[in-house]
This record gives sequence, structure tokens and C-alpha cells, in this order.
Amino acid sequence: EFAKAIEAKQVAYQEAERAKYVVLKAEQERKVERLSSHAIDQSMHHAEVVGPAAVIRAEGESEAAKLISDATKAAGPGLIELRRIEAAKEVATTMSTNRNVVYLPNSGNMLLGLNSGAN
Repeated sequence: EFAKAIEAKQVAYQEAERAKYVVLKAEQERKVERLSSHAIDQSMHHAEVVGPAAVIRAEGESEAAKLISDATKAAGPGLIELRRIEAAKEVATTMSTNRNVVYLPNSGNMLLGLNSGAN
């Protein structure tokens, strides 16, 4: 009888532990579901606030790319060349006003012609 009582106690303990596990698992699932639901709500709110503007901007950029593509097909690469020149001009302006830029001669003569008279 003593052995049966110990066995019954162990079975009851295991069942209680299993029940605790089921409860903890259910609580964890509810917590994950709440967090997931909250994240979805935030994402939807963000999409409602930012979404229309982003969609409109993307549509505008798409239309601009299409127009540039059509113009390039019709008139040649002149527009692209113009944009390249404008970008180079902007880079040159930025570099010319930057005090950290040093210009070196193309000749490779680092003495800047100081020794050109000496033979």
C-alpha cells in the first residue's frame, strides 16, 4: 500500500506539472498573440499615415522614369548627357568650395615646375 501511495503521489505531481505547463503555454500564446496583434495594428497605422504618400511618390518616380525613357528613345541620349554634365558641374562646385581638397597636376610632376629650368 505504501508503494501504491507513493506512485499515486508521483502521478498526481506529474499531472499537476503537466497542468501548469499547459497553463503557462496558453498564457505565453496569448501574450504572443497580443504582441503580434499590437505590431500589426502599429504597422497598419504606419501604412495609413505614410503609405499614401509613399505610393504617390513611387508612382511619380515611375512616371518620371517612363518619360525619360521615352524621351531617350525618341531624341537620343542627349538628356542623359545633360544630366551627367549637370552632376559633374555640381561635384566640381562642391569640391572647389571645400578646403580639404588638394589639386595635383596631371603631369605627375609633384614639384609643380620648380625644377624645370635645372638640367
